[in-house]
Parts: sequence; C-alpha cells; structure tokens
Amino acid sequence: MAFSFRSIPGSVTAPKGFQAAGVFCDVKRLGTQKGAEEQDTGLDLSIIVADKPCAVAGMFTTNQVRAAPVQWCLQQIKQGKGQAVVANSGNANACTGKRGIQDAKSMATETARVLGIETKHVFVASTGRIGVPLPMANIRKGIRLAAKSLAGNGAQAAARAILTSDTHPKECAVEISRKQGAIRIGGIAKGAGMIDPCLTPDGNRPRNLHATMLCFLTADISMTQPLLQQALTVAVNRSFNAVTVDGDMSTNDSVILLANGRAGNIPVRSAKSPLFSSFCEALLHVCSELAKSMVRDGEGASKFVAVRVSGAKNDEEAAAAARSVANSLLVKTSWSGGDPNWGRILSALGYSSALVDGEKVDVAYSAPESGRRVHSLRNGKPSRVSFEKLCAEVARDAFDLHIDLNLGAGAASVHTCDLTEACVRFNQGDISNPAALGG
Repeated sequence: MAFSFRSIPGSVTAPKGFQAAGVFCDVKRLGTQKGAEEQDTGLDLSIIVADKPCAVAGMFTTNQVRAAPVQWCLQQIKQGKGQAVVANSGNANACTGKRGIQDAKSMATETARVLGIETKHVFVASTGRIGVPLPMANIRKGIRLAAKSLAGNGAQAAARAILTSDTHPKECAVEISRKQGAIRIGGIAKGAGMIDPCLTPDGNRPRNLHATMLCFLTADISMTQPLLQQALTVAVNRSFNAVTVDGDMSTNDSVILLANGRAGNIPVRSAKSPLFSSFCEALLHVCSELAKSMVRDGEGASKFVAVRVSGAKNDEEAAAAARSVANSLLVKTSWSGGDPNWGRILSALGYSSALVDGEKVDVAYSAPESGRRVHSLRNGKPSRVSFEKLCAEVARDAFDLHIDLNLGAGAASVHTCDLTEACVRFNQGDISNPAALGG
C-alpha cells in the first residue's frame, strides 16, 4: 500500500516537535565574506532543535581535507541520536587546526547548555571562508540569541542564516497522508558555488568519485536509525550526489536528518514496510527539490541543464559519462554562449571512465521532461538538423541534454548549469582583503 504525499509550507518546522531560529551575530562582516554574501539580511547563525532526542542520519563530504564541524559530526553520528543542529555562515572553520576542532566542540557545548540538552546530541555545521578562525565571542552570543528566538515559524530565518553566495533561501516540506495521522518531512539547504558533492555516511571516499552545500532535514516519523540512514543514503545519492555547479567538492558538505517520532506511527522496523517505501519516496522528493534549487542558483548561472545518459555499459559508467560532460568547462561555456557544440560533448565523454564508441553515440536536446528530441548527432555523425534550430534548443533557460552511448542498459542523470563570465568575475578573489582566505 503506497501513501501519497503533498507539498506543504514550513520546511524544517513543518514536522511536529521542531523549532528553529536564525539570527545576526556579525560573522560575515569580520573579513570573512564578500560580494553577494553581503546582499542577504545579515543573518549568520541558525539553530534547529527537536523537543526530544531523535534518530539521526547523516551524509558528509568525502573531501580528504575536512572542516572541523564535519569531523565533529562524524564522531557524533556513530551514537545514532541527535536533538539539535547549530550552523553558522560567513566562516567555514576549515583548515583551522586544533583551534578549529575546539571551536566546533565549543559550538556544540554552548548550544547544549542554553537548550538544556546533551552536548553529544548537538550537530555542528559551518560555511564560508576557509582558513580563518571562528570569532567565538560572536558565535556564543549568536547561540544564546538564537536559543531565545526559537519558534515554530522560525524556519525561514534559519534558512536565510546559512546562506553565503546564494541569492535566496532554499526550503521544502511534504506531508505523507495516512488515516492514522500524517507524517511530515521538511528541509532547508544552502549552496550556489563549490558544488560537486560526493557524500557518504562515514565520510570515506567511494571507489569512484562523482561547494559548499549544507542541508538540514527534519521528520516526525518513528523509524529505527539504520533504516533512517538507509533512506537518507539512497535519497542523497539520487539528489545531492547527482548535481554539480563548478566541479569543486567542498570541505564542509553535510546533510543531517533528525526524526523524532512525534507522528505517533508504529515504529518502522523493516525496509519491506509500505510506509518505509513512501517515506523514501517523499524524502527523495525533498532532497531533489533542494538539490535542483542549488543548481538553479549556481553562481552566475544562466541555464539549468539535465544531462541524461543512457545506453551505457552499466549505471556507474553512465553516471561517470554524465558527470564528465556536466563538469566540462568547454561544454559549460558553450552552453552559456548558446552553442550546441557536440564536439566538446564527445570529447568529454571520451575522457570519462565510461566505455565510449564515438561512432555509436547519439546526442539530442529537448525542453525539460519533453518527449520531443532534436538530434545534433546520430551514430557519431552530424544530423541534418540546422545549426539555427540546434542553437534555439540551447538558447532555453532550461533544457535536457540526451546522450545515448548505445552500448548497454546503464542510465544516469546529472543536473548542472552553464559557466558564465559572471561566475568567473565572482570567483576571481578579493586581493584587497588579506583576511579573505580560501573558500
């Protein structure tokens, strides 16, 4: 029996028993951020808290240079319980040595103290410039202020407080309909640059690799921790691990999910449960919407592109081929200029780890999710479609790129964007500010 779900407002405070807050504590302006990040309201610290300890699941960056908050979370996730997330923007607390580790712990300790919960149940996240110590006096002040500001309608403030180069907050929530009572899932996220996540539950790098992105999720379902982790792993692999903006994996990427059981359902203890399947579907929807919103908000991006590869030897090779095309600087700049340059696409396919026969490849374009495809290449040979028509396909603000390798049944999709002059200008750096290191 499948349970339907629908979109609802409220994001992380939509599930029962959760509150959130976002406050200003003057982190972003202390020589650690610049440009678009200062266009936000100035909010730079958020707290999300449950009214009881929760089952917790997490996915973390596989970058070998991990920020202090990630290292803290990787230790805490082992116990399988959590109750709060505290996150700051404006400073990544990455490459900050022993002091950074102590500062991450201090964030958790102070949050636990003011909330009256256990330090081991507090998860920590940071995003912003790399290599700059956290201004802990400001952070502690922000934690105390956020604790006093917690509210059931505090989700948007929390979402705004984690933004860096983002142009708008990213929120989503759904409700699973059940006769015995609805179950809700909510999430907030940030990310617009340094986006090419490869997240795993333990931070260990997988055999094949595929900004900073942060995502905090809440749910009121009752579920065992192993199943919650299983659901999150699948959802992240099919959402956040299937997007890229600029091909750079962050030191801070984190996804954290808290489930407090307030919906009152019989605890889900089996992957064969219909409710587990419905929860997985709804969780994937939330994660996918948040992940796609990151790509649409990519730094300087003007186009949203779904690279859909089929006909690969297997799904893993399809994913490698799709990511190679999605991360090709020459392909992305051609999209920016409205040029349907299939030669660059073939080149990117050829240097991927996937098996490719250039004489068998088909390349086509379509409007998003459309069944009507316009081919630029068939069996490795240019189609008879006019260049003007192909340019019109790539001129859309959003389009799908279909690549059929015609070698097997493997398939995968990666969502990405173009590379514009605006993105280059934004990331040129700030040589006038010696405190603006890394990030």
